[in-house]
Amino acid sequence: MGSATRTANATGASVPRSRADAARNRERILAAAREAFVVHGPEAPLDEIARSAGVGNATVYRHFPDRDALVHGVVLSVTERIAERAREAMEEEESPFEALRRYVRGAAEERIGALCPMISERFDRADPALDAAATRVEDLTRLLLERAQEAGEVRTDIGVGDVTVALSQLTRPLPGVATQGLAPFAERHVRLYLDGLRAPAKSELPGQPATLEDLRQQHCRS
Repeated sequence: MGSATRTANATGASVPRSRADAARNRERILAAAREAFVVHGPEAPLDEIARSAGVGNATVYRHFPDRDALVHGVVLSVTERIAERAREAMEEEESPFEALRRYVRGAAEERIGALCPMISERFDRADPALDAAATRVEDLTRLLLERAQEAGEVRTDIGVGDVTVALSQLTRPLPGVATQGLAPFAERHVRLYLDGLRAPAKSELPGQPATLEDLRQQHCRS
């Protein structure tokens, strides 16, 4: 085989490998940034994020040119993962309630409540990528809830907005409390919440089931 052919083969093999390495680095950065943002908020030191990801600062900036781009990447990645968790739960669980339970616990593990404030503080709510991902989560959450209600496994006096609020509150760090040790407490309270969703209801809720439109109107007033 001639040297030109060997060079071409080597070059061709290196391109996919470089792309795979870049994709892995991006995922490492997003994972490290998610953990840092949950603990420290969106102003977490980028140097620490790079160190946790096992990459250099230049690699972080190559993928995410500034802090807002990194925050955007983390929020989008988490939102897309939550949507995927919802889809998998719906497809793989026979019981509609077990599908809803699996989804709620999965969303709690993603600590979406700790990341939600960053969306309203840093991004236009009309951001196309975030809007599409959020809409998918909303649609899947609604479908999971409705299926469980139709099966008689979940109380009928709640709406998808109630689930959304609960997920946000259950996974939001408490002021002055170290976030690293909150996971066991979050798991306990998620289970308490899920027990409260069961039908038949043990009490009558005040008001009407909350919709996502209710939440949006409250956000606009605040």
